[in-house]
Amino acid sequence: MVKLHELAPARIVPVLHPKFAPAVLADRAFLKLVKESGKAVPLVIGLERGEGSISVYRTQVLDESHSAAALNLRYAERTLKMLLWQRGGWRVIVGGPKSVGEHLRQVYSPSGARAFDFEFMGGVYEMPFTVEITSPDNVPEPQEGTMRLGRHLDGCRIGFDLGATDRKVAAVIDGNTVFSEEIVWDPRNATDPSYHFNEIMAGLKSAASHMPRVDAIGGSAAGVYINNRPRVASLFRGIPKDVFEAKTTRLFLDLQQAWGGIPFVVVNDGEVTALAGSMSLNDNAVLGIALGSSQAGGYVTPSGEITTWLDELAFVPVDYDPDAPVDEWSGDGGVGAQYFSQQAVFRLAPVAGIQLDDKLGPADQLKSVQELLCRGDDRARKIFETIGVYIGYGIAHYADFYELKHVLILGRVTSGEGGSIALDKAEEVLRVEFPDLSEKVKLHLPDETTRRVGQAVAAASLPAIR
Repeated sequence: MVKLHELAPARIVPVLHPKFAPAVLADRAFLKLVKESGKAVPLVIGLERGEGSISVYRTQVLDESHSAAALNLRYAERTLKMLLWQRGGWRVIVGGPKSVGEHLRQVYSPSGARAFDFEFMGGVYEMPFTVEITSPDNVPEPQEGTMRLGRHLDGCRIGFDLGATDRKVAAVIDGNTVFSEEIVWDPRNATDPSYHFNEIMAGLKSAASHMPRVDAIGGSAAGVYINNRPRVASLFRGIPKDVFEAKTTRLFLDLQQAWGGIPFVVVNDGEVTALAGSMSLNDNAVLGIALGSSQAGGYVTPSGEITTWLDELAFVPVDYDPDAPVDEWSGDGGVGAQYFSQQAVFRLAPVAGIQLDDKLGPADQLKSVQELLCRGDDRARKIFETIGVYIGYGIAHYADFYELKHVLILGRVTSGEGGSIALDKAEEVLRVEFPDLSEKVKLHLPDETTRRVGQAVAAASLPAIR
């Protein structure tokens, strides 16, 4: 029997990854098959988050009597994975065929293939993760919430952005950047929380030295943050769990106290990516994608607000090939972190014939590939062309779950000529495979300064000055 990833091969094949099986093509081909089968049945997935927020996603699958009904399981599992990391949730309500619900309950369990997701979501929302099976009519109605974020430019502000290989900081006075810097650091391997505190404090002091005073501090960082408290974040993976709960969850509260209790806001880096895009474009319905040490994603709604969703696109499936590269943290294959980050560069480099220097840190390894590209090395060019194909199909996939007018691409991987090469290839994918989407959604690559420190500047706008 044909597999889900075999339903619709890509028309534009990435030069360094011929087995790439775009999620968007497989999903759309499956739904076409369902529609034409005459045996379509509803599948409704509800996801409950904190404070009673509920997202609901409605789709269709094949009736269990259909000869190809086995395709339902892979489609439903990948769709739930997408929804969990886009929207978040500790309680999943599956309304549809019983076989689909039972499959999802087994896969998303402590002993299932998605045990990481089971544990992660439970940790984020501090509730036991559950999968409930019911009929489509019994899935609760959606209860979505949005909120305003940032855009405050008055006063003397510091913005910071914490990545896995570098930390950025900007000093901003009445909306004008008067100082910015990037410093290489290694937070993931640090086991003592004082390392993170001291490094961040050093950046804040550096920015403060360029202003007469500091009125507010805003920050963006990879991970999930609730009320300035880290819940789960790759930056703190080296810290033992008991120490994390005792000290790291208070990291930004302690920093705020050290600065005299001034307004201090920290949110997920993806949300600040989208905010930076919305501010620079002066428009909304913006998806921001940052290609750094991992992938960050964030979304500004058509009304200019953000949702209460997670938008952790690093764990969203974009490649359905069963042999897709596996994310070393989550243990899942084909997810964004391996396609929209410097991890993609490092994975593709040996395929292109480039041997990276193991003695160099990740930031310098990426820089070495970018320098090869600058010198006209065709092997390096193929890496960024391949990433561009990923971006094109990835954006089309995201567009099935977000209402989009703009997509902003930024982050360290897009620095230099590589960003333009990737964007050109992404636009080619949209023109060839998704012409309607190509007309509707505009892709943007900020200028070099905004690409590298734009998030820190947007982060500075997060707090309102009392």
